[in-house]
Amino acid sequence: MRALRVRGRLSSRTGGWTALFLATAIASFWLAPSARAETEVDVALVLAVDISFSMDTDEQELQRAGFVEALRSPEVHEAIGRGLIGQIAVTYFEWAGVADRHVIVPWTLIDGPESAIRFAEDLEFERINRARRTSIASAIDFGLDLMEESGVRALRRVIDVSGDGPNNEGPFVTAARDRAIARGVTVNGLPIMLKRPGYLDIEHLDQYYIDCVIGGPGAFVVPVRSPGEFIDAIRTKLVLEIAGEIPPRPLIRLAQAEAPADCMIGERQWEYRNRF
Repeated sequence: MRALRVRGRLSSRTGGWTALFLATAIASFWLAPSARAETEVDVALVLAVDISFSMDTDEQELQRAGFVEALRSPEVHEAIGRGLIGQIAVTYFEWAGVADRHVIVPWTLIDGPESAIRFAEDLEFERINRARRTSIASAIDFGLDLMEESGVRALRRVIDVSGDGPNNEGPFVTAARDRAIARGVTVNGLPIMLKRPGYLDIEHLDQYYIDCVIGGPGAFVVPVRSPGEFIDAIRTKLVLEIAGEIPPRPLIRLAQAEAPADCMIGERQWEYRNRF
């Protein structure tokens, strides 16, 4: 009781200044957690990786190894260090159909070689899953949800989608892309083109990604056309995304399609397949 009385006498002497101090302290107490959560980064990067059955197990292993080796590479480490802030936030998830989106490595702050290599090690030893269907749209929407959970304030926000086929389930891919653009998020593409067009595959997948999947400031694609290109393509793509640069045209190597891609081709293929 004595302590309370002492505080009462001090308050009466200092008047409004004590009340102001207490109000400020209380406000700081409640605001501090949210302020601390707003870590600044050069880019918040979502790595969205296709694990649909159209991907052979060898392709999936090459794809995983490509991301692991890229995150270990000096080129990626240097790109992070050259940023205005010098750190990035990254998360990695696997996707297939609308029901299959699984975070493999959660949001991680990478501020140099050690944290990048730790992320690569966490990724390397996780089991690679497989699942049915291909919903690029759901992958983009899930990436947008993850952006809201990042806990960082990013100068740029990027969803990096890799895959070997067109959208054939869930929302329209162009609608998901447009939702990302509306939120200020760039969607880049890594179309994997190792097989001849056949079962649920399409010709000119790179054109499909350009016309139907990617969008936002500086959006680009880097196709993978042979197994030996995986590591170089992913490393180059990550460096460009971290640095906020657009690749030179020769790097994109866009196939010369006769007409713009049909953004509903995957849905049409699936419908045709199920007629017979």
